[in-house]
Amino acid sequence: ATDNPVPEPPFWGTRVVKGIQLKEYASWLDEGALFKGQWGLKGDTAENEGRPRLRMWMDRLRTANLVEAAVVHGYFPCVSKGDDLIILDEDGRERTRFTFPRQPYGRRLCLADFFRPEESGERDVIGLQVVTVGSKIGETTAELFAANSYRDYLELHGLSVQLAEALAEYWHARVRTQLQIAADDPATLDGMLRTGYQGCRYSLGYPACPNLEDRAKIAGLLRPEQIGVHLSEEFQLHPEQSTDAIVVHHPEASYFNAGRACGGR
Repeated sequence: ATDNPVPEPPFWGTRVVKGIQLKEYASWLDEGALFKGQWGLKGDTAENEGRPRLRMWMDRLRTANLVEAAVVHGYFPCVSKGDDLIILDEDGRERTRFTFPRQPYGRRLCLADFFRPEESGERDVIGLQVVTVGSKIGETTAELFAANSYRDYLELHGLSVQLAEALAEYWHARVRTQLQIAADDPATLDGMLRTGYQGCRYSLGYPACPNLEDRAKIAGLLRPEQIGVHLSEEFQLHPEQSTDAIVVHHPEASYFNAGRACGGR
């Protein structure tokens, strides 16, 4: 559809938010992904052993002040042209553009399809975000590894990765609220993790937006060094416990295959 309402963002450009408290986004932690995916716990072990260990680690994070959560995010005017999404400045001139892959079958979807085409004469809006839980937690995991404390290392590393994802989910919800498209958000975390909402979040590296070099374009727009996040020569985010994403407000936007694997967040 090209007649869906285009949200009016609360601002154009970028904002930096630092000092986000752990309690603000801890409820977004996907414990299933942590226990099973990161810690390798199954069945009753996840409940009987995993949950007490999680409480221990969360208490330690607070006591030792190991988490330094921060976000840089922004809203930018844009239009689409074929497979390209063109980011504009306030005067309507091109700042940069992303070229996304198109499905070779089925609906032949491409992320650019979810934005107003250039020929419509309308401008659309895209949300971008980079979040991090800081470098301290990574430094602590490195110390545990060096001390041969492998269980503690694996647990804290896995938790740090999932906390970065929890922060990304939390801020993604804030973005949907700011764009006034969150009215029908699910009431439970499970519903949120099943993406039962409008305004999908696409992370770089997945088939819908696989080009990691596009991180340099996001970095050019958001300047994540303001929150201590930098790109490596291989276009990896550092600290590792950081994520970036494109937020697409279109009500038909969903996670789709543009290749062989899932094109989600």
